[in-house]
Amino acid sequence: MANYKIIFTGPVGAGKTTAISVLSDVPMVTTDELASDMTKDRKSQTTVAMDYGIMQLAGDERIHLYGTPGQERFDFMWDILTQGGLGLVLLIDNSRIEPFRDLHFFLDAFKDFIGCTAVSIGITRMDEKSTPTISDYQRELSALGWSTLPLLEVDARKKGDVSLLVQSLLYSLDPTLAN
Repeated sequence: MANYKIIFTGPVGAGKTTAISVLSDVPMVTTDELASDMTKDRKSQTTVAMDYGIMQLAGDERIHLYGTPGQERFDFMWDILTQGGLGLVLLIDNSRIEPFRDLHFFLDAFKDFIGCTAVSIGITRMDEKSTPTISDYQRELSALGWSTLPLLEVDARKKGDVSLLVQSLLYSLDPTLAN
């Protein structure tokens, strides 16, 4: 039986929990608690340790899906969750005030893990705020030296969108894995 592990990260409200829930073939495990800080302005509950789900693949293969907390105060979980991970799915909420700052922050926070694996970036909530555009994100990534990263507009509620994001991550790791 082959087991893989993919980590979902990004700021609060970017869609990590939702993305894992639409992909998981088993009931998802969450560690959501009532939001008690400025997070409560965005949503009533927030992940404090992790989200967990499993995607069943052909045969006995599985992808374990782990979602990190989005709040920096829980960053100790980030190192724990990335251990043994195959790659990172970074979700950025386009409706936030400074989504590029979030992009920079999470790429920097996970740079060691990304350097050993790979990352795929999904921009969420573009239906709520159309700027910056995907082209703006591509220019920003190029300026940071990350011009070849998979970058997609996604709706975390849509299994097809999130599946494509995971496939782009797998393909960037090894073109034969995405088949």
